[in-house]
Amino acid sequence: MRRFFGPSCLLSILAAAGFAQSVAADTEHTTPSVSEMSPAEWRRLQLKAADQSDKIMRDARKQPGLLAQYLYMQAHYDADHDRAFQLIFGQYLSWFQTFIGDYDGAAASFSIAQPNQPDDARTPLSENWQAKPAADVILGLAKTRKAVFFNEAHSAPVTRTLTIELLAKLRAEGFNYFAAETLYRNDKELNRRGYPTPDSGFYIDEPLLGEMVRTALKLGYKVVAYDVENAGAGDARELAGAQNLYHIFKQDANARLVVDAGFAHIQKSGKYLGGSSMAEFFQKMSGIDPLCVEQTMMIQHARPDQDHPYYTAIIDAVHPAQAIVFVDGSKTWTLKPKEYDLSVVLPSAPQTDLRPDWLALDGLRVPYPVGGEICRGHSPCLVQANYANEGDDAVAADRALINVVDPKASLANQVFFDHGSARSRLFLRPGRYRVTATDRSNHVVTTRDVTIPALGKDGNP
Repeated sequence: MRRFFGPSCLLSILAAAGFAQSVAADTEHTTPSVSEMSPAEWRRLQLKAADQSDKIMRDARKQPGLLAQYLYMQAHYDADHDRAFQLIFGQYLSWFQTFIGDYDGAAASFSIAQPNQPDDARTPLSENWQAKPAADVILGLAKTRKAVFFNEAHSAPVTRTLTIELLAKLRAEGFNYFAAETLYRNDKELNRRGYPTPDSGFYIDEPLLGEMVRTALKLGYKVVAYDVENAGAGDARELAGAQNLYHIFKQDANARLVVDAGFAHIQKSGKYLGGSSMAEFFQKMSGIDPLCVEQTMMIQHARPDQDHPYYTAIIDAVHPAQAIVFVDGSKTWTLKPKEYDLSVVLPSAPQTDLRPDWLALDGLRVPYPVGGEICRGHSPCLVQANYANEGDDAVAADRALINVVDPKASLANQVFFDHGSARSRLFLRPGRYRVTATDRSNHVVTTRDVTIPALGKDGNP
């Protein structure tokens, strides 16, 4: 598996994203020996855990198919309760959980707490701030910009939904280039092929990121891989990425760019990994002021105590059904003034045994129910839908894990009993699909052709 970072770099990135606060907020769940050890000893244990996690992931990638890879990862997570290992490996596991469409599981495995911090702005529930649909406000602000930078939390794909929803409207405004973090530069056929494959990027096997890239391609964006593999943490990677983005504008004076990047890569000022962020480097070298949209802080976490206090208050006061931002005349509210232009508040989702409603992408997709019968006695099984007009190598439109393991089954099977459900649902745009179910050996046990009808004016098929 190709990598953009090693263990030491990973810890630096996690610290910059607020992982230190996540650990601090989680002290009630740590043993006294962990909470009392020195920072140097804690970091040593984290580095050891990162090396261990890296090896497990490499071994997991040798397993046949995504389901076997996930099961390999989950078994190692369940078997090792060392605190440093669970904190570090939880992120690795969460990536694989997003790949199989288990978003609630990913949030439970890894979540960066967002406590109140000294550099936070005042709550938007004070003064004259008014809640407005985020899509409308962002689109209005983008009309006069050459570049719009969105950030995301890689283990929380809900932070990819608004970007996907806005791609068509931004294209209509003249945006014509799209770039995403960790796309591989050697996939030279991506724009010609018209869809991503698992070899197109590090995170690309997550269906929503695949849908983001696929949507950009279908809309006529030129998709660009700007990130630099193995550049290390800090300024080397940030500068190289910024240079690649700036190169777009040097080649095309009419370029207008949409970027999807992780966490603080898009912050406009302030220290980032001891240096500068990609967005700050880009702004200085290009003279272009990108609209930087923060989407990772005002979100729902797996545990309510990890939510920012403002988030809890906003949800209780506004009850948003869609992503919102706060405005006061021409001003937009951001949790981190000077770092971002505005902060998006994503609505909360009720806990259910089915996958979350936000996968509908504000009406672009509809749920397609699947149950244990599709597994034909094989448990667990992975159900996925592929666009009928794309090759078998394409990233799936959506995936769901079906698990019908009997609690009285053997211990080897019970390990996975709490991971998955006997029923689920895929979320699909109108169109034709190949829906398949595969077992842990990556053998196809069911195949069916499915057509999702076009949506009516009421939003229903």
